[in-house]
Amino acid sequence: MTSGSGGMDTSGSGDIVRTLHLLWDTGPRPSRGPKPGLTLDRIVEAAVRVADAEGLEAVSMRRLSAELGTGTMTLYRYVPGKGELLDLMLDRVQRTDDDPSVYGDDWRSALEALGRENLALYQRHPWLLKANQSRPVLGPGAVEGMEKVISRIKPMGLSDPELVSAVVMIDSYVTGAARTQLYAQEAERTTGLTDTEFWAAQYPVLEKAMASGRYPVMAALSEDSFSADFDHFEFGLQRILDGLAALVTHRRESTPETP
Repeated sequence: MTSGSGGMDTSGSGDIVRTLHLLWDTGPRPSRGPKPGLTLDRIVEAAVRVADAEGLEAVSMRRLSAELGTGTMTLYRYVPGKGELLDLMLDRVQRTDDDPSVYGDDWRSALEALGRENLALYQRHPWLLKANQSRPVLGPGAVEGMEKVISRIKPMGLSDPELVSAVVMIDSYVTGAARTQLYAQEAERTTGLTDTEFWAAQYPVLEKAMASGRYPVMAALSEDSFSADFDHFEFGLQRILDGLAALVTHRRESTPETP
């Protein structure tokens, strides 16, 4: 994959026009190749499977040719390169459920569902957190998802830029939470220590520090303050929604009614 700053694979790093033609199926179709049944969909699906199992860095045209049982050069008849392939992968995994009821009946339930769906998306495809998506190439998966969410939150009464910002706010929060979860899993895998073992190793020193009297506020915290049973993700998501609810109420109260 083409890398951007910090070695991250970057959306939009390929030929953007070619990528858009592939995403929206508006360009010329590849001539019939030597591998019957090989399609762009199969190539993208194989790339997603490899990334899910081994990470984005494992995805290469050579690896995909082995997965699909075809020559590497054959793949280039369907997709120009690895940069374009990344954008196809990103759009593929963003395809949403066709059932509109998943977003509930009001704006709050819609954003709530969006947050939980996005967290599940990052959990299914951890490699998404290793891709720089600051400038996404918008395909049908992304556009259809936005269409469904924006249509549900339109009654908030906010301006269009504010509606988009509300979606960005939720996604930014979820991305941070998902990254924290991913880092914790990677730490356990690389160190060989479970979370319980990690904190148990620190307990004797921290116990003495708390008993020193230098940290009275920390020492007075309840025993369950750092419990793994507390759902930090859900707590944070609800507080963001509470803040948006306050804004919605303020706008409605400050907007004069039309006679």
